[in-house]
Amino acid sequence: MSSFIDLIIDRARKLNKTICLPEGDDPRVKAAAKIIEEKGIANVVILGEETPNEINQLKPGLVQKLFELRKKRGMTEQQAAELIEDPLYLGMMLLKDQKVDGVVAGATHATGDVLRPALQIIKTAPDSRLVSAFFIMCVPECEFGHNGTFVFSDCGLNVNPDQEELSNIAVQSAKSFETFTNQEARVAMLSHSSLGSAKNSDAQKVVVATQLAKEQMPELKIDGEMQLDTALIKEVAESKFPGSEVAGKANVLIFPDLDAGNIGYKLVQRLAKSEAYGPITQGLAAPVNDLSRGCCTDDIVGVAAITAIQASM
Repeated sequence: MSSFIDLIIDRARKLNKTICLPEGDDPRVKAAAKIIEEKGIANVVILGEETPNEINQLKPGLVQKLFELRKKRGMTEQQAAELIEDPLYLGMMLLKDQKVDGVVAGATHATGDVLRPALQIIKTAPDSRLVSAFFIMCVPECEFGHNGTFVFSDCGLNVNPDQEELSNIAVQSAKSFETFTNQEARVAMLSHSSLGSAKNSDAQKVVVATQLAKEQMPELKIDGEMQLDTALIKEVAESKFPGSEVAGKANVLIFPDLDAGNIGYKLVQRLAKSEAYGPITQGLAAPVNDLSRGCCTDDIVGVAAITAIQASM
C-alpha cells in the first residue's frame, strides 16, 4: 500500500467506526474483514452466510422501518421483508438505523446494484445537489499531483453530466481531496481543448461548468477547459494556459463524462500500476462506497478506511 493509504489507515484507527461489508461470502471480503479488525482500522459487520445472530434479530424491526420509508413509493410489507434478505438492502438499513457508520460493497455487485438501495434508503445529504463518485489514485514514483496522489472524478456514476452537474462534481471533489490529503485542491476541468483551442458544444460545457464552480466556491483554485498535459506538465501549461494557478499543478482531475473518467482511471491504474481506491461516493447523507468488481483485498481495506473517515465528517 502507498504512504497515502497508510496515513488514511492511521487516521481511521482513531475513530472507532463500524463498517458493514454486505458481500461476506466473497473470499476477498472475508480476508479484508480480518485485516481491518486485526489492524484496528474499524469494527466490521459482515453479512451473507455468516450474518451475526444479533443482526438477524434486528430484521423484523428493519422490515417495518423500510416499509415506512418506501410505502409512499408503493412498497408493501411483504416486499420490504423480501428486500431485507438481500444483504445490500440489509446493510443500507443498518446504516440508516445508525447501527453501522458506513457500507462498502461492489466486489460482487455492479455499481448500480450498490447505489440503487443507497439512493432509495440513505438519500442525498441536505446540502447536496447530486451524488457523484471519485477515485483516489496513488501513482508510484510520480512527480505530479500531491506526491502522485490525485482525485479523479466522476469515474463511476454520472454518465453525461450537464454544465451545472459538472460544476457540482468539481466542487464536491475539491472538498473530498482536501479532506483526505489535508492539501489545497487545484482542480483541472479536463477537455480535448485548452483555453478555447477548440470551439464546440462539448468544450463549451466545460467552460461554463468552470465558471459556475468559481461562482459557487470563489476561493477554489479551478481552471478550464484544459487538456490533460496542460493540467499536469509545467512547460505545456506555460504555453497553453499561461498565468493559471492550476495548469501544470493540478491534483484534482474532473472528466467531462463517464466514458472519459472510467477509461482514464483504468489506464492509469493498469499502465502506471497505480493504486485506485473507489468509486468513493460523495453527496450521500451517510457513507456508502462502491468497489470495482476487479478489486483486491487491499483495495477493500483501503476503501473501508476511507469510509471510516467519511463517517466522521
